[in-house]
Amino acid sequence: MNVWLPTAPCTPDACLGPDRAAAALPRAVLRLTAVAALVLAGIALSPLGGRVPAEWVRRWCRMIVRAVGVQVRVTGATAPAGGLLLVANHVSWLDIPLLTAVRPARMLAKTEIRRWPVAGALAARGGALFIERDRLRALPGTVARIAGALREGAAVTAFPEGSTWCGRAHGRFRRAVFQAALDAGVPVQPVSLRYRRQGGGPGTEAAFVGEDTLLASLWRVARTRDLVAEVEVRPAIPPGTHPDRRTLAQASQPATPEPAWTHAALVAGALEGTPDRPGPPPAGLHDVPARALGLPAR
Repeated sequence: MNVWLPTAPCTPDACLGPDRAAAALPRAVLRLTAVAALVLAGIALSPLGGRVPAEWVRRWCRMIVRAVGVQVRVTGATAPAGGLLLVANHVSWLDIPLLTAVRPARMLAKTEIRRWPVAGALAARGGALFIERDRLRALPGTVARIAGALREGAAVTAFPEGSTWCGRAHGRFRRAVFQAALDAGVPVQPVSLRYRRQGGGPGTEAAFVGEDTLLASLWRVARTRDLVAEVEVRPAIPPGTHPDRRTLAQASQPATPEPAWTHAALVAGALEGTPDRPGPPPAGLHDVPARALGLPAR
């Protein structure tokens, strides 16, 4: 792995915890069957490309999330039309259909996703912008490609943390992708994503972190009861309101439930002191340069 790329401390063993009230096995199988049927319907319609009404795409994405047993609650503003950079914290593969339900957009994705069975073909037909994360020399060209798509009136979705977190904390938003919004003169639409149990705490079962596999994550989510995805669409940030990408990234950053370094230290078992007076953040957690472009970790 390239040492310049963003990383998160979250792992399945440390963050996901033991199974709680799990759905019955037949119900979980039925959920996955429904997801498979919806994906096949999406593949059948994908050759139509942009001719599919946006409202159909939104509904299809929400149906994907509901089919796997996750309730969806969307609050806040409406995403504007025209060129738009849509940014959010990154927790799960569920983030992608949830954000598409807010506004269909071209996804910023690493090149490996193009080789994924089914999902890779869907992403390519959906106009995904595939990026080689390990080639930092290609970063200026990447920013230019994103800016070009934004100028043409497209919406582009990015996860500026550059890696998935379990949802108990978030990483910092990397700055580079925000340069594309500045260059294109388009608004930025921040979205905060949270997964919770009904009447309980964070629903970390939805997290897709570390060495977790997509199949394992799918099965875990399908077996989880009372999982809720909360999508908060925050007010769009108009162009010209922030002078540089650093302040624009900071303005787009969601509120962090707890300090990211505190969560990292707990995961690593390295926290010194007491809960009221924690020790220093682990060395190296934020040693990733801000110029690293945020891309979906999966």
